[in-house]
Amino acid sequence: MLTKLNSCAVIGLNPKLIEVETDVSNGKPDFFIVGLGDTAVQEARERTRLAIKNCGYDYPYLKKIVVNLAPADIKKEGVAFDLAMAVGILLNSFESNLNLADCLFIGELSLDGNLRHTNGILPAVIFAKENKFKNVFLPWINAEEAALIEGINVLPARNLMEVMNHLLGKELISSYKRENPIDFNEDEIEYDMAYIAGQEHVKRALEIAMAGGHNVLMSGPPGSGKTLLAKAASSIMPKMTLEEILEVTKIYSVAGLLPHNQSLIKKRPFRSPHHSSSAVSLVGGGRIPRPGEISLAHRGVLFLDEFSEFSRLVLENLRQPMEDGSVVISRASGTLGYPARFILIAAQNPCPCGYASDSERHCTCTPYQIIKYQKKVSGPILDRIDLHVEVPRLSFEKLTTEKVAEESEQIRKRIEAAREKQKERFKDFKIMYNSEMRPQEIKQFCVVDNQCSELLKNAVNQFHLSARAYHRILKLARTIADLEGSEAIRIQNVAEALQYRFNR
Repeated sequence: MLTKLNSCAVIGLNPKLIEVETDVSNGKPDFFIVGLGDTAVQEARERTRLAIKNCGYDYPYLKKIVVNLAPADIKKEGVAFDLAMAVGILLNSFESNLNLADCLFIGELSLDGNLRHTNGILPAVIFAKENKFKNVFLPWINAEEAALIEGINVLPARNLMEVMNHLLGKELISSYKRENPIDFNEDEIEYDMAYIAGQEHVKRALEIAMAGGHNVLMSGPPGSGKTLLAKAASSIMPKMTLEEILEVTKIYSVAGLLPHNQSLIKKRPFRSPHHSSSAVSLVGGGRIPRPGEISLAHRGVLFLDEFSEFSRLVLENLRQPMEDGSVVISRASGTLGYPARFILIAAQNPCPCGYASDSERHCTCTPYQIIKYQKKVSGPILDRIDLHVEVPRLSFEKLTTEKVAEESEQIRKRIEAAREKQKERFKDFKIMYNSEMRPQEIKQFCVVDNQCSELLKNAVNQFHLSARAYHRILKLARTIADLEGSEAIRIQNVAEALQYRFNR
C-alpha cells in the first residue's frame, strides 16, 4: 500500500515542498530511502523503526519498505522528514485512506518516539501558509516559534503517538495559539553611552551610523575605548519591527542558533568574529552552504575588532555583501542566497605597535611598517565605509568622571525619529534606510542646492572621489539632515559628511 505525505526541506532560506511517498509491500524485508538524502536522512531508518516500536505499534519487519523523497533531483539534508516517514509507515499498517493533502509534517524523532527540536521551523510554517496548507504537525518545543505566523493551524505534538491518535480520531491535538502578543521589550542595556567617558565626536559618528545604517571605521591607540564604544552602539539602535524580527529569526532558525527557550530574536544581533576567522565562517558556505557571520548580523551590527589583523582575502569577501546587502554562495550542490544587511563597525590600531596617533607615547614602528600595516585593508573596502573617526587617548580627568554624557535611551529616541522619516520616505520602495538608497533614490531624495553642489564638486576634484564615494557622502548628509529634522540637505550637513569621509 502506498501513502503520500507532505514535508518540507529548507534550502538556504527558501523552503521546498517534499512529498514523502511510503510503500509497504510483500517482498524481501528491507528499508530503502531514495531521493538524494544525506547521511542524516538515511539514518532515519533506525530512528523511525525504533520510534514506532517503542511507542507500542507493530513495525512491519517482514515487509519491504521504500520511502521516496520527491522530487528526487533535489538534495535533502537533516532530520525534518522523520515524522512524515514514521506516519507514512504506520498509516500503511492501519490501511488508512485519510486525505492529508492539506497537512505538512515536520520533526525529528528520538528512539523513544518523542519529537525533538527541529531547525528551520519558522520558514517552513511561512511556506505552509503561502502554499495554502491548513495544518502543520511539528514538535511541541517548536510551537512558540511556529505560532508567530497567524492564519494556519499549528498542531504541536510531544511524540509520535499523539500525532497518530489525532489522525485516527482518538484524541485531537489542539491548535496552538500564542497566549501573549509579541513582547518587543529588550533586556536591560548592558553598555550605556552615558558611562563612556569622553569621545563625544565618536558617539556622534555612531549615532549617525545607527540612524542611517552606515558603516564605521574607528582608529586609535590601544585602550582608547574602541571596543567599548562598538558594544555600546547596539544600545542606541532602534527596536526591531515585526518584519525585521521575522527576518532575523528565520536566519537563526535555519542556522540552528535559535535558543530552545526562545522563540524569536527580539534584540538586534551583535556579532563579533575573531580576526582569525576564515572566509567561510564570515560570509557563509560549506558543502551545503550555511549562513555566515554577515548573515547572522543581518539588521544588526557586525563588529570586526583588530580590523587590520584580518586576512586580506577574508576582508575582500565583504565587498559584494557591503554593497548589495546580500550574499550569494555558489557550490557544486547549488547556489544559495542569504540576506546580509548589516552595519559594519570596524576598529583598528594605526600601526603595529598601536601608538602612531598617540600624543603621549612614542611609536616604535618605521614608516614602511606603518604603510604596510595600513595597506592590509584595501582601498575598495575603505571606500565602502562611510565614517572614519579617530579615537584618541583619554585624559585622567575624563576617566574619573561619573555619568558624563547622554544616556543611550535618549540617543535612541533621536535615531528612532530619524528612522521614522526614512520609513515614510521609502514606503513605496523596497528599502528601509538611507544607506540602502540606489542611484535613482539618491537623485530623488538627496537634492542639494548650488552651495552644497559647489562644495561637493570641489571635494570630488580635489580628493579624486569615486562615484561610489560621492553617492555615499550624499546618503550620509541625508541621514545627518534627518537627525536634525530637516527636509532639505543643508551645507553644514554636507560639510559634516565630508569631515567623516576624510578623517583618515
